Amino acid sequence: MPDMLVKLYELPDSTELYKSIEAQDIRIIRPMTPNQTPVRNFILENFGIGWADETSTAFTRFPVSCFIAYDNKEKRVIGFAGYDCTCKGFFGPTGVHPDYRGKGLGKALLLKCLEAMREEGYGYAVIGSAGPIHFYEKCCGATVIENSIPGIYKDLI
Repeated sequence: MPDMLVKLYELPDSTELYKSIEAQDIRIIRPMTPNQTPVRNFILENFGIGWADETSTAFTRFPVSCFIAYDNKEKRVIGFAGYDCTCKGFFGPTGVHPDYRGKGLGKALLLKCLEAMREEGYGYAVIGSAGPIHFYEKCCGATVIENSIPGIYKDLI
């Protein structure tokens, strides 16, 4: 899967998306460091050790470089997205629990991270090894970076 590039200075307005998420009694928040274990456990159980390890790095930064979706009714983590986890300037990993897909959470988590990156002074973000290319094109105008396979992940063991 190729990497993709996002112009952070051209992000879409996310106001209505965030309102629709809140109307579902779901919060998109930047977790505090003491929340690392439940977030890591959610990722480990639903997406595997690789993404759990990658996202653990987010909790070593201040501010924490990830956001989570939290179901207020169920009192549980239901999605996550990180940035600056494996390389500076990179978005990901990210995932939403299968029971909650199709509600806009993936897009909301993506945009929260990209907006945070913009606020921290980044002009561009790289989406490493982007899976759903069409999703990223549609949500944030990402473009494929030619000849970026396997990218930074070539030396995984």
